[in-house]
Amino acid sequence: MGVLAAERIKLTSVKSPWWCSGIVVVLGLGLAALFAATTRSTFESASNEGVTAPPMTAFEATIGVQQIGVMVLMVLAALVVTSEYRFGVIRNTFMASNNRTAVLLAKAGIAALWSAVLTTVLAAAAIVLARVIAGPEVGANLTFSNGDTFRVLYTVPIYAALAAILAVGVGALVRQTAGAVTILLLWPLLLENIASVLPKIGEHIAPFLPFLNASYFLAGDNGMSAGLPVDFFHWGPWAAIVYFGLVAGSIFGLSVLVVNKRDA
Repeated sequence: MGVLAAERIKLTSVKSPWWCSGIVVVLGLGLAALFAATTRSTFESASNEGVTAPPMTAFEATIGVQQIGVMVLMVLAALVVTSEYRFGVIRNTFMASNNRTAVLLAKAGIAALWSAVLTTVLAAAAIVLARVIAGPEVGANLTFSNGDTFRVLYTVPIYAALAAILAVGVGALVRQTAGAVTILLLWPLLLENIASVLPKIGEHIAPFLPFLNASYFLAGDNGMSAGLPVDFFHWGPWAAIVYFGLVAGSIFGLSVLVVNKRDA
């Protein structure tokens, strides 16, 4: 409990977590407002032409939170580790607790909890904001009694928490902010997209790429994951997030072993 308290104080007493959290708030709500305004304009234009356009969904309203927001939170989670290595205070942390595994578990737990809580609140706020801007017709599905809307409120924080644990593991392995951030951003944005379109082997690799599985979990059986049909995967959405969690847990577990074996 002392280690947890120490990590909580560290997280809330420096500026970088607040800056990262502020960016997540601005992007999450800003993109929700933008998507709502755009969808409403498209809906009205289609109505004038006698065409029926689909109303806005909660998945669309929270795209800023679940995509860009979670990436920023992964950067925050990596900074929880790499910033201490950068300023050389990680030695003091390990000396004070005398248990490196407990330190990493505390860092991962605090980062995961903060990511889950923040994304839950922002997802709900983004849905409410999108409904207000979209109007009663376009935002008809943006109610918390709607099953798809309610699903967003627990899928996004689950993904955010697991992504934070993965980020802490990457940060502990790399120990440098620039390297950790590069890996965490290029992995879902570039590396997996390239691997999924490789000739002959891409279609066999793609179902096992962690972040594509996380996207499948977020979209569910009713949507598509990164442009891939749901029948492209070998399992359902819940198995997909379990797979992502196993990857995140494996990387974090490896980081615990490495940190315990090498010098601080």
